[in-house]
Amino acid sequence: MKAAVLPEFGKPLSIQTVPDPTLGTGEVIVDVCAAPVLSYAAEVLSGARRYLLPTPVVPGAGAIGRIRAVGPDATRLQPGDWVYCDPTVRSRDGGLSPDITLQGVSARGEGGQMLQRYFRDGTFAEQVRVPTENAAPIGAIEPEDAGRWCALGTLLVPYGGLLAMDFRPGETLLVSGATGNFGSATVALALAMGARYVVAPGRNEAALDDLRRRFGTRVLPVRLTGDADHDTAAMIQAAPVPIDAVQDIMPPSVESHVVRAAIMTLRQGGRAVLMGGVGMLGGDDLALPYPWIMRNRITVRGQWMYDRTAIGSLVNLVRSGLVDLGQWTVTGFPLAAANDAVSYAATDAGPFKITVLKP
Repeated sequence: MKAAVLPEFGKPLSIQTVPDPTLGTGEVIVDVCAAPVLSYAAEVLSGARRYLLPTPVVPGAGAIGRIRAVGPDATRLQPGDWVYCDPTVRSRDGGLSPDITLQGVSARGEGGQMLQRYFRDGTFAEQVRVPTENAAPIGAIEPEDAGRWCALGTLLVPYGGLLAMDFRPGETLLVSGATGNFGSATVALALAMGARYVVAPGRNEAALDDLRRRFGTRVLPVRLTGDADHDTAAMIQAAPVPIDAVQDIMPPSVESHVVRAAIMTLRQGGRAVLMGGVGMLGGDDLALPYPWIMRNRITVRGQWMYDRTAIGSLVNLVRSGLVDLGQWTVTGFPLAAANDAVSYAATDAGPFKITVLKP
């Protein structure tokens, strides 16, 4: 099969003929129809993000495709079924704390790297091998819609955070990082889940205006100034009701005081979920006042990715029409233009935009 191979960090992707993946028990082979290209893929492939990813490797996180072959322990998946290939591979013997690797992207810890040695290659290829449980059925779709269904990969990350905080209909959510790819998806999801209001702070006025245009008056934009105390006050004042929850999904380039300003908007008993990359590249740690957390009964939780059960319920949100994949603009590239796709994804990054490879 053909695949885009990263020979080493900092080198261009090379289109090569590589062996077809072989099928084992507990695995499926999927024909890749569309593979999303992350907006920060160039940072991963250059080594700037310092992700644990041994080279040479076929990169690529997730895909929409059709089942080619299933192992002997698969009882429901059939060749031809449309599936989402979940890149979050978990050890099966990890109990409540499984080791995790992000197939084709990175790994977490020693156990994650052990998984990575086997589930190493990602989806920038004509075929991919994934654990059976990572091939999530999405139902029948038109082949030309495969690229748009790649939005599942963007939506699943913030959806995992909303489920982790037990976000409920009627609550008001503040999205720290609302104008980014994941942040704008969080806004769409919270509204689909019945949010009363979504406070959307950011510095990009055009992106804030676009969120209001897309989703209406339940979105409350706030323009940030960089003054933490001023911004906290402005976010509180923007909401006509107390803020129940904050989801932070800021990228590594953001300073921690921006996240702190958002969390300090919470009402008594409020919850904050941290899902971003703040501090990953250095800088100050997030500092929150102990007395304020204690006296106001604040819950602060970290959440990395999502539980596997999130995929089915997200597909149901899409199928019900509550989440509209038509919000996303898709730009597709053939596999031979993988390097162009990576460059385009970086320069054309923004809310409700997807770049995909179509092997």
